[in-house]
Amino acid sequence: MFRVVIDEQCCKSCGLCVEFCPQSIIELSSDMNRAGYHPAVVISEQDCIGCQACVLMCPDVCIEIYRLKEKVATNA
Repeated sequence: MFRVVIDEQCCKSCGLCVEFCPQSIIELSSDMNRAGYHPAVVISEQDCIGCQACVLMCPDVCIEIYRLKEKVATNA
């Protein structure tokens, strides 16, 4: 599992992350940020494969991806 963090105040609505996400988990919000842009938002984080295409394409470095630790099942 991965956590996608988008700095919505930094985003300028270029849409490159939306266009290049192979899982289509990012879209532009209908809300505006303080600068008057419609920032990118994550709509289905559970479908993220951690490819980092969005991170690499963001010209303003507004996106970070973190790998979440998976819980190991124990037979107790």
